[in-house]
Amino acid sequence: MLYYFGALLQQFFGPARLLQSYTVLITLALYTGFIIAIRLLPHFYEKLPHDRGREFTIAAEASKGKPTGAGVVFITIFVVISFLFAPLSLLQCATLALTWLMMLTGYLDDKSVTSWGEYRKALLDFVISFAEALVLYFAISRTSDDGVVYFWLPFVTHPVAVHPVVYVVVCVVILWGSINTTNCTDGVDGLSGTLVLVALLTLGALFYFVLGHVDIAEYLLVPHLFSGAHWAVITFALAGTLMGYLWHNAYPSEVLMGDAGSRALGFFIGVCVMVSGNPFLILATSTIMFVNGGMGLLKVALLRFFHIHIFNNIRFPLHDEMRKKRGWSPTQVLIKFLIMQLLITVAMLGIFFKVR
Repeated sequence: MLYYFGALLQQFFGPARLLQSYTVLITLALYTGFIIAIRLLPHFYEKLPHDRGREFTIAAEASKGKPTGAGVVFITIFVVISFLFAPLSLLQCATLALTWLMMLTGYLDDKSVTSWGEYRKALLDFVISFAEALVLYFAISRTSDDGVVYFWLPFVTHPVAVHPVVYVVVCVVILWGSINTTNCTDGVDGLSGTLVLVALLTLGALFYFVLGHVDIAEYLLVPHLFSGAHWAVITFALAGTLMGYLWHNAYPSEVLMGDAGSRALGFFIGVCVMVSGNPFLILATSTIMFVNGGMGLLKVALLRFFHIHIFNNIRFPLHDEMRKKRGWSPTQVLIKFLIMQLLITVAMLGIFFKVR
């Protein structure tokens, strides 16, 4: 909105042209999200549902009774700020709507007296992920010169054409995995939010400085993303609001994001990875979350459906293993997992963009 407002106003007030600068818009979105979230969130503590504790979770009593479902606040702030600062396409509007809907499913579960259950939530995840996959495919194919969607992949110089069915399947897998691993990582104060913040800052920088820049994209042999700067504004808007939440969620936390926050954050990361055109970027943004939560999901799935036992002596999510058997404090878990993710992110980006 402000982007178009700046175009109209600059003929009367010259400095208004700054509102068409993506650098300015990114900065405004980031700081506005942070300030609003940090100031507004405490006013909802009494209105939010309260954590009932998690069975089989280490130190579950420490979280019991705290306000949870804070995602309903900061995700809503994020959506409003995105509409305010970013020039949005139909794809981005649909993505914001589905991100908010994903948040809503999580919030209703947070608010419910009894949990919705794994299968019900898995079905909702699949439906919303499938809808986003279709939206992404048709939107990207329409902007393609030949109507074909391409992936740029590690160790491959030229983009690879992707069949519609393959694209939708890969997209749903990435989105569903990102949603659930992010959700599983939300068990230590600040952990999930901090790892997601690293992912958002990484993706935002890639959108703006690499994929969205014609010359840099050409130099690195990756497709130029015309809407890269637009996605960067949206991504940094979410990073700012998440920072505002983390201000109150730092150990010992005052409020929890709940499924309302973790599911929406995981969904949006997955969307950004697919928008980038390289599904393997999920390894650069979310490896620790996939190992921390994803291995537990794999362990349960193999045992439940195939009666295959793996990792019998390891507790998942992995942060519970570190706290119970290694004696790590919540702060140690956060800092060490963060360091590992940063090391992985730098290494993966170097491999993906230079070894081609």
